[in-house]
Amino acid sequence: MKVAILGATKGMGRALARQMAARGDHLCLLGRSPEELERSSADLAERGAGSVSTARCDLEDPSSFAEALDTATEALGELEVVVVTAGMFGTQEALAEDLERAHRVLVVNYANTVIFCEHARQRLLARGGGTLCVFSSVAGDRGRKPVALYGSSKAGLSHYLESLDHRHRAEGLITICVKPGFVKTSMTEGLKPPPFAGEPESVAAQVLEAIDRGTPMVYAPPIWGWIMLIIRSLPRSVMRVVGF
Repeated sequence: MKVAILGATKGMGRALARQMAARGDHLCLLGRSPEELERSSADLAERGAGSVSTARCDLEDPSSFAEALDTATEALGELEVVVVTAGMFGTQEALAEDLERAHRVLVVNYANTVIFCEHARQRLLARGGGTLCVFSSVAGDRGRKPVALYGSSKAGLSHYLESLDHRHRAEGLITICVKPGFVKTSMTEGLKPPPFAGEPESVAAQVLEAIDRGTPMVYAPPIWGWIMLIIRSLPRSVMRVVGF
């Protein structure tokens, strides 16, 4: 595959890029740090990637989106798959105390990510279709006390991705919404992991299979699909009491 990945230098994005490289996929890494992009590029080349290129793209800077995707298209020859794993996180306590940071999280995770996806959508549809795989979160499945702000940004993103799939699947655009639960990455460092916490490598394997199959929605690890089914069924009177 010929893949542009935004967020391939850390966590689940890095694990996914490594698994793609191991099977010989052609990759263009998008990110804001030239040093991290170069380190990741060298790592992926050693792991067997068909080719690796890089382009500057900052989710906090929408003016960088079009040029980054154009650079990726030129480097790869064509754009078959676009993956977005980048985003921002903050605990409810931290975001509630720092509204400037909360604003950044809300804008980056929803508005800017959607606009990036719109740029990708236009390019993929122009070539007759392709795959857009975007990481949202289980935090967006239900209003919950511990993730009121962060979860709302992911709820909006999940809604957008589902709508995109309904609207454009018949035209050849395959939209995949990945909903990770707790995964042990730098984003969750310092937080107490639950018994069913996932590892980046296993989540990446699940996501890669979904990309290959065109699965529209993925809970990763899979147990989170069952957990959120229960959470979505609970009445508000219960959700006001529980801390989950």
